[in-house]
Amino acid sequence: MDIRPSPIAGTWYAGDSRMLAEQVDGYLSDGPDIEPSGELIGVIVPHAGHRYSGSVAGRAFRLMRGLDPEIVAVVSPMHSLAPAPVVTSGHEAYQTPLGIVPVDQEAVRSLSTAWQKQFGESLYPLRNDREHSLEIELPFLQRALGEFRLLPLMILDQRESTAKALGSALAASLAGRRALLVASSDLSHFHPDSTARGLDGEMMRRIESFDPAAVMQAEHDEAGFACGRAAIATVMWAAKAMGAGRVTTLAYANSGETTGDFSSVVGYGAAAIWRIAPA
Repeated sequence: MDIRPSPIAGTWYAGDSRMLAEQVDGYLSDGPDIEPSGELIGVIVPHAGHRYSGSVAGRAFRLMRGLDPEIVAVVSPMHSLAPAPVVTSGHEAYQTPLGIVPVDQEAVRSLSTAWQKQFGESLYPLRNDREHSLEIELPFLQRALGEFRLLPLMILDQRESTAKALGSALAASLAGRRALLVASSDLSHFHPDSTARGLDGEMMRRIESFDPAAVMQAEHDEAGFACGRAAIATVMWAAKAMGAGRVTTLAYANSGETTGDFSSVVGYGAAAIWRIAPA
């Protein structure tokens, strides 16, 4: 099997399998239980190093315990240059210290076909990428779900038209399958704590209003920021097409709560996306 080796194990998260499992299990168990608001369709989670944002991400991933999806689509930003607006992995699987996560090749082909119809080009299969924002979520999924198949997506093009088209294509490619969606994004970067909380609060309000266009507009309005805003909007548009009707905020923190330095922080938020059963 052609496996993508991890470029971040041992730095962004623990490189030892036992230590990583214990730490992730701790994040998954942190905080009170959350009453479900329907059928879980997806989550929005941060992607900093686990010591910074793990407790926030864990509040969302713990909702996946006991679920049995066929496939999990993880949608993240691409923080470095790429040869196409949207890329996927060119490997057959990802590897973390917790084991192998197979890429669902059928889902990649299906989405690439749908994306071609929506946007006019296929997904680009990128090999040996060093993108952290997708991989950082995999240990949480491994501990919450056990075995699962992955549909990896990394977005370079942050335009609203791209996110909307990709969300439509993603929903079409997952039709008829038990699927979960994961949007990976941090919030504001390098503002004082008080400024960050204002910006992040507005972004989380736009997310909770289930308005992907407003999420995309936030930076233009200078009202909020998310490095993965296109990933969030893509997942929200896909979730809407899959029947979701509600988003709930689960947790918020920033890096100052870990480092003690509140003069320049990065914000982290988590939310859940639900399909609401008819009354």
